[in-house]
Amino acid sequence: MANTSDIRNGLCMVFNHDTYKVIEFQHVKPGKGPAFVRTKLKSLTSGKVVDNTFSAGHKIEEVRVETRKYQYLYADGDTYHFMNTLDYDQITLQKEVLDAADLLKEGELVTVVVRAEDELPLAVEMPLSVVLEVTHTEPGVKGNTATNATKPATVETGARVNVPLFINEGDKIKITTEKGTYQERVKE
Repeated sequence: MANTSDIRNGLCMVFNHDTYKVIEFQHVKPGKGPAFVRTKLKSLTSGKVVDNTFSAGHKIEEVRVETRKYQYLYADGDTYHFMNTLDYDQITLQKEVLDAADLLKEGELVTVVVRAEDELPLAVEMPLSVVLEVTHTEPGVKGNTATNATKPATVETGARVNVPLFINEGDKIKITTEKGTYQERVKE
């Protein structure tokens, strides 16, 4: 059993009869009253995000997990297929388990979090950023660059991202997977 001082980003725990992963946490020690930990937890079975406050010293049941490298193969509706890069075993996961499913490109390497006791895949951790090609965007208007103006663009996976006006079709851009936002243009 762990307690609230062990809470960190990425920690997996049992909470309300479900397995949750800590997305954000903040230790708070107010001037009056006892200390507490404010957390944002994501369910690894349903993908639902909940906010919860634990009082200081509260006992939590930690879930032992392992991480493994998998390669994304293809999607079949809401079912996504992955292959272990070491032993070539294939697994299928539902879209709810994925954080940024619309940014996954075939062949992309991801980290799958697996519960150690029963080998159950719990979550998929995307790389920090992905490089994708812009397949459709409107041409930028000349002279409209005084402000940080953006326009919508569709990338090769079908995701829509706001990009600066100078981005054209065929350009490769780097996108942060956490927020799904444009980071930079990639030169080849």
